[in-house]
Parts: sequence; C-alpha cells; structure tokens
Amino acid sequence: MSNLPTVTIAELLDAGVHFGHNSSRWNPKMAPYIYGVRDNIHIIDLQQTEPLMKIALKKIYETVRNNGKVLFVGSKVQATDLISQYAEKCGQFYVNNRWLGGTLTNWNTISKSIKTLENIEKTIEDSESADKYTKKELSDFNRKREKLLKSLAGIRKIGGKPDLLVVIDTNKEHLAIKEAQKLGIPLVAVVDSNSDPDGIDYPIPGNDDAIRSIRLYCSLFSAAALAGIQASLTEAGADAGVTTEVTKEDKTLDNVKKITKSAKVSKATSDKTTSSRLSKKAESKTENLETH
Repeated sequence: MSNLPTVTIAELLDAGVHFGHNSSRWNPKMAPYIYGVRDNIHIIDLQQTEPLMKIALKKIYETVRNNGKVLFVGSKVQATDLISQYAEKCGQFYVNNRWLGGTLTNWNTISKSIKTLENIEKTIEDSESADKYTKKELSDFNRKREKLLKSLAGIRKIGGKPDLLVVIDTNKEHLAIKEAQKLGIPLVAVVDSNSDPDGIDYPIPGNDDAIRSIRLYCSLFSAAALAGIQASLTEAGADAGVTTEVTKEDKTLDNVKKITKSAKVSKATSDKTTSSRLSKKAESKTENLETH
C-alpha cells in the first residue's frame, strides 16, 4: 500500500479541519474527539483525526482494490462540485443533490427513473424521433432530463447497491446513512462536533462545512480509490504504463474494469503460453532419452 495517500496533522490544521461548531451546538457523543473550547468554538482533536483518517483511506483503498463500488455523498452547497469532481476523477459514484428516498433500499424504483432518463436522452438525440414532437414537448423533455440528471447523474451506471458509502455531513445525509445501515453497507463519514458518530463504521472527526476541509477530504478519498485501482491492475498483471494511463486518462469505472479484465486475460494467455513451452521442452527431453 505504498501508494496510499498520507496526511499530516499540519495539513489538517492548514485546512481548518480542527474547527468545530459553537460549543452550544454540540453533540455530547462527540466528547471523546474534542480537544477543548476556544472563543466558544469546539476544537477537534487532530491527534485522533489523523489516524482515523488513515483507517478510512485504507478501507476505501481495499474496497476499490477488490473491485468494490464506492458511493460518495455530499449534497450541501460547499460539497456539491467537489464531490462530483473527485468521484469522477477516480471512476466512482456520487450523489451531490438531494438524496432520493429509497436510492439504496428501493433500487427497482430508482432503476426505472434511470431508464426513463436514458429513453428521454435517446429521444432528444435521435433526430428522427425528435421530429415527431413539437418544440414545447421537446422543451418539456429537456426540463425533465435536467431534473433527473441532478439526482441520478452520479449513480446511473452503478448497477446496484455500493460496497461502501462515504459521507461528508452525517446530519445533512441522515437518510442516506439510515438506508446504508439498514442494508449493512459500511460507512466512512466526516463527523463534526454536532454530529452523532454512533453507527458510523469509520468516523473521521473534522470540520464538515469549510470548503478547504471538504476539498482535502475529497482529494484524499479520490487518491485512495485511485491507489486501489492501481493495485488491482498490478495484481492482474498490468504493467506500470497501463496503470499510469488509467489513473490519468480513464474517468469511468467501466473503462477501468475493461482494462483490468484485459490485463487478466493477457496474464492468463502469457501463463498458458509459458506452460505450453515448458511442456514441449519436457516432451523433447523425453524423446531424446528414449532415442539414446
């Protein structure tokens, strides 16, 4: 795991991760993670945040290395763009708009919405189909498409429940957390001084409001996922050149899976060829012995 991202207390400090909420707005369950109070603001103990962050990053890394799917969730204004940007960067999935009830627990309904989105896009993009509708109808299709994209763009290709949920704000994303807990999906989550850490498998005590803090979290999560992809490809027999190409160029999990599969096929073919050569050499030696 030499490629697993590292983080120092100095970096956490610089990103403002230690700033909690006003001391009157705290959750007593967060007491073990709080260092003290300064100007009525709770200060989070970064001596605890740093090792817990490393544990969470290792979980993300192992999930992706084992071809698991990671779903990043962050619908608050400060996180919206960062969540989509870094999730796409590492070929994973995301929800950065309002969480639709049943996204995990009622996947059949979500699948139907995704199918509806795909049908609308086909209609709009196919000139022959589009000609059958009036401008008003096409305008309605576009509006519906944009509405569906806001909620489904990051999960339209997930194909089912994820193997890990990564959440920025546990209070904001309480519905997502409840669904994940109901299905037994492990949770990595940033827990601020006003959060409830109960039920979070991999809590990361820290500021969940500041853009600098959220950017640091997302960059670390993305780097851990990319390291997992890299390890998966290496184990499959891909060379360093292919690995580098994936981390820099391929933005979707589908592409990563194709390259991983290709690498495994190449390795299997190579092993088969080597076995065949050894077999032929053994046969040749046997024939020579029989001749003599």
